Amino acid sequence: MNNINLKNIINTLPETHGIYQFSDKNETIIYIGKAKNLKKRVSSYFNKTQENIKTRILVRKIENITHIIVKTESDALLLENNLIKKHQPRYNVMLKDDKTYPWICIKNEPFPRVFQTRNILKDGSTYFGPYTSVMMVRTILDLIKKLFQIRNCKLNLSPENIKLGKYKVCLEYHIKNCLAPCINKQTEDDYNNTITQITDILKGNISNVQKYLKDLMQEYASNLNFEKAQTIKEKLTILEKYQSKSTIVSPTIKDVDVFAISDDETFAFINYLKVVNGSVIQAHTVEIKKKLDETKDELLPRAIIEIREKFFSTTKEIIVQFIPSFSIEDVQFIVPKIGDKKKLLDLSIRNVLSYHKEIKTRQENLNPEKNLIRKLEVIKSDLRLFNLPYHIEGFDNSNISGTNPVAACVVFKNAKPSKNDYRHFKIKTVEGPNDFASMEEIIYRRYKRLLDENQSLPQLIVIDGGKGQLNAALNSIDKLNLRGKIAIIGIAKKLEEIYYPNDSTPLYLSKTSETLKLIQHIRDEAHRFGITFHRNLRSKDFIKTELQNIKGLGSKTIQKLLTEFKSVTKIKTLSISELEPLIGKQKAEIVFKYFNT
Repeated sequence: MNNINLKNIINTLPETHGIYQFSDKNETIIYIGKAKNLKKRVSSYFNKTQENIKTRILVRKIENITHIIVKTESDALLLENNLIKKHQPRYNVMLKDDKTYPWICIKNEPFPRVFQTRNILKDGSTYFGPYTSVMMVRTILDLIKKLFQIRNCKLNLSPENIKLGKYKVCLEYHIKNCLAPCINKQTEDDYNNTITQITDILKGNISNVQKYLKDLMQEYASNLNFEKAQTIKEKLTILEKYQSKSTIVSPTIKDVDVFAISDDETFAFINYLKVVNGSVIQAHTVEIKKKLDETKDELLPRAIIEIREKFFSTTKEIIVQFIPSFSIEDVQFIVPKIGDKKKLLDLSIRNVLSYHKEIKTRQENLNPEKNLIRKLEVIKSDLRLFNLPYHIEGFDNSNISGTNPVAACVVFKNAKPSKNDYRHFKIKTVEGPNDFASMEEIIYRRYKRLLDENQSLPQLIVIDGGKGQLNAALNSIDKLNLRGKIAIIGIAKKLEEIYYPNDSTPLYLSKTSETLKLIQHIRDEAHRFGITFHRNLRSKDFIKTELQNIKGLGSKTIQKLLTEFKSVTKIKTLSISELEPLIGKQKAEIVFKYFNT
């Protein structure tokens, strides 16, 4: 990959949390890193001379850069760890010890213990985590210890051993930290009920726990035990920040595949997340060029089969945005609505949308002229135009009950706003709220002037409105003998129908169509520009009727008041003593009496 392409990749990276991966000319991943801001972090490798010789060698070997966006910095940390273990890049420090992050284990045994561990064993025990903060784990375990009386010994409390009386109570029983199930003072059913409550807390059902802590903190404070109250407050603060369900890792999910798809008129992009033992260990996005305007439902099955074969996936569960129109033997497709699986699907969707946007931007940057021609060709084809619409103008009316009727004209050149060419108009010949007559006046004035000044005409006019506004605009087009020289369409807001002159059947474009999005942009810009102008006129009229109607006030005094107090609404609330320092006692009394009579 040449330096221009590499620079272009960097320029299109998102400014968000994520993982970046550097690959060499053989497409081998040679380095994986995490960042709070992907664009800034990756750019830093190329914007300055690296002091470390190995880093300079690394940068020289980079031929491609890929990335994965995540929701939080903790997620980036966890995902980076998983990917480094998976790919073992040459330039990453490898952690030989697999015990990287702490988990909370509920042991699969009679009278289960609850403890911290860094080893996950397939012995039927239940694990929660991993946690990126050891302090968080200790806080939760300490909380559980305060809430529940559970054992911390390693005795084998089988029914036989308890029945034989092998054990005696320990100090934990005497200080009321344990109810001594070892000597049958607590039944297994009662103990398991406690474990169920602890499980609920670790799953994230912590509202009751928070209430308990707040009550306990208040009790300590009431008894003037402020040191203990402060300790509880610190734990409560940590607990409130705690998220027991990580977007990246969830041991309850086990092994699943996640697929998300995004497409446009010519391409489709499919993101794949491979989840093993609850951890994302692989992320991959493929690009498919459409041949026959295939739908998502036609493309997704092909991608799923090819990607699963490529990554040797045999998972029995696939998470998708929609149920595809095909099945795989012994495999279940699900569309999650809530929970950890929904978070994984959302993560995949965010990645595919980001990749889609990045590719589109990169293509535009590499060959903007070619991309513009392609976009204009699509618009020409969709709207059945005779010429490429390099110059498009959009119109909208704005009035409230006929007051201050105005209109706006926005100009788009090369499919982008040309704001210096925007124009607004005051309606001169129409009385009352008559959108049709207002549109006719504005179209006539706009293009009469362009003709008189020998300025270039647009290839397309977009009217905000349906058949009524379109026909009104056509009246002016006919008066100016421009029929057939300029294409003109109307867009109705309710169903986004496109209307043509002398055609009662509207055109409906796909909601994902580039053409429809551009027309909507033009329509919305005209509406925004017109509304802004209309509001400014109404504000001026309001100031005029409110202040200039006060006898004894000149324009300089009015300007002083508005400069100091910003609005007439504020001036109305002021007393004589508040007005006097600015405009004098006599004028202060005039203003006060006017607004308070």
